[in-house]
Amino acid sequence: MSKTISYTGQIDMGTQDKINLQTNNGKIGYKITKFQIISSTPGATASVEFVAKIFNKDQTGSITPAVNFTDSNLLACAFYQVRSDASVAGAETIIFDNKEFNQNIFVTIADAEGGTVPCNYYIELERMSLSDIEATKLTLQSIKTVTSTQ
Repeated sequence: MSKTISYTGQIDMGTQDKINLQTNNGKIGYKITKFQIISSTPGATASVEFVAKIFNKDQTGSITPAVNFTDSNLLACAFYQVRSDASVAGAETIIFDNKEFNQNIFVTIADAEGGTVPCNYYIELERMSLSDIEATKLTLQSIKTVTSTQ
């Protein structure tokens, strides 16, 4: 039986938050079902182009607004854009919902405009029980993905 859990936070531009999901036996799995972002000062910010991403690997030192869908560590991406002249306002979210994981995830934020306004995020995860085989498979995939990209 699955259960939905949510996480919220606010992160400064160019940084990341770690969401601790890892368990001792790895028998709890997750899928992202919702990912939304909004400026910490909606309506008061001149122009922003936020790119928020969720990874299954620590991104310290490599937080950029560039998006690469071939990155096997990328789980979700959200784009939020507002122009001071109100010519553009909107958000787009892409979730790779077929990816299950049982380890920690990392939320990053970058502004393609070079701004410094913090960003709020909201994440919903579907939580599920994993069999021994599923837990082992996801843990090994996570280890393989992390070591192959270092």
